[in-house]
Amino acid sequence: MAKKIMPTNYFMMLLVLSIVVHFVLPVFQIIRPPFSYSGVLFIVFGAIINVWTDNLFKKVHTTVKPHRMPTTLTTSGPFRISRHPMYLGMTSILLGVSFLCGSFITFLSPIFYMVIMEAVFIPMEEKNLASQFGDEYVDYRKRVRRWV
Repeated sequence: MAKKIMPTNYFMMLLVLSIVVHFVLPVFQIIRPPFSYSGVLFIVFGAIINVWTDNLFKKVHTTVKPHRMPTTLTTSGPFRISRHPMYLGMTSILLGVSFLCGSFITFLSPIFYMVIMEAVFIPMEEKNLASQFGDEYVDYRKRVRRWV
């Protein structure tokens, strides 16, 4: 069985790429200290959302892997504000790093990450959720936005 590229792989790749490109090609510094330090808030928010979501998945014994069929529809905690809080958390961390670095080019990483999630993972996940949970998921989807 071929190993699937997971959202965390894209996240890590874009995180490292963002930092490396910032130092190799520091193109157009748009945010400078002390304002750039606000990136820490985005990073902390993203980390909290990801840990919280991961713990919820473990608590209800459902998969965190987007290509696997979920066993439980989780609608509590961060799922009350976002249908995909882990992607929101990883995007927030990338955005926080962009603020910390402050260079224009680093802001491409969170954008690329969102585009990849929207194109590759979210459609597959939402199809699986609708297939597995039917009207319950459709009702949840009407109440809660995809990102925020």
